[in-house]
Amino acid sequence: MTVYTGKIEMQSKDHMPDFHNITDQVKKIVEESGVKNGICVVYSHHTTCSVMTQECSHDTTFFGREHLQQDLINIMERIVPTCRYEGQYLHPGPKHIDFALTFPDEEPKGSLNTDAHLRSCFFGRSETIVLTDGKLSLGDFGFIYFIDWDQVRERKRVAEVQIIGE
Repeated sequence: MTVYTGKIEMQSKDHMPDFHNITDQVKKIVEESGVKNGICVVYSHHTTCSVMTQECSHDTTFFGREHLQQDLINIMERIVPTCRYEGQYLHPGPKHIDFALTFPDEEPKGSLNTDAHLRSCFFGRSETIVLTDGKLSLGDFGFIYFIDWDQVRERKRVAEVQIIGE
């Protein structure tokens, strides 16, 4: 059995959920692994991000977001509204903010992202995709998306890819 690990780096945008189509990068990592049959796990260790498989809707909004992505954002805005002010959600409390400020480059506004944490809980932070004959089993319309729900600031994000099989 082989275990192969790869990483995909992305840059998020400020003030809006950010969708990254990482399908081609994952396919490249699968090819590099040499694994023909097994599983591919795509994972985010960022607690404000999600990984999901979904159809590419091809049509885009004026701002370049696919229609299905905008629909998803619109629904999430009704379920988990974007954090707009301190105290809108219980999290973060004063102890958490004190803890966060022990990290270099962290500022108090960086903790006002409870909506992003809650949204990632709904969608999860990983996807497992079956590998058959060296190909991801995504169906005819399946794509892999990395979503950064955090709208507080821009930053580098990483998707971890692990392939296990023969």
